[in-house]
Amino acid sequence: MIVIALGANLSSPVGAPRETLTAALGELARCGVEIVAVSPFYESEAWPHPTDPPFVNAVAIVKTELSPSALMAALHETETSFGRKRSTPNAPRSLDLDLIDYDARVEQGPPVLPHPRMEKRAFVLVPLSKVAPGWRHSVSGKTVETMISELSPKA
Repeated sequence: MIVIALGANLSSPVGAPRETLTAALGELARCGVEIVAVSPFYESEAWPHPTDPPFVNAVAIVKTELSPSALMAALHETETSFGRKRSTPNAPRSLDLDLIDYDARVEQGPPVLPHPRMEKRAFVLVPLSKVAPGWRHSVSGKTVETMISELSPKA
């Protein structure tokens, strides 16, 4: 199973964050990435600056013949096409696409698989639990539900 996390908290050329996420999924489909399932959209507080606009987040399960590095390149190209400007880490952005898992591979990267910070991110885990209940982390072996239960209250 290949898992991509999507997020945005700034408008893009196509509109508000929800419209951007929907359009980005369409763009990925044109890049050879088949969208299998998409979670509901969730709103989450911006981190580390909660005064920034809130994020809209989702998770998509996809299929592709692209290698992990080629898929990551396609994700970055898609972000750029929707106005993403890379500045400081955790800055507000028009689109953020992260490769979370690629068929349970464990690789030092790039890209690092599974995503090295996913276990601490409710905005990834909660949507993931909706499209892949019972999904297991390829290193820890924990289910997505267990990881959610272990989150700190501010995650």
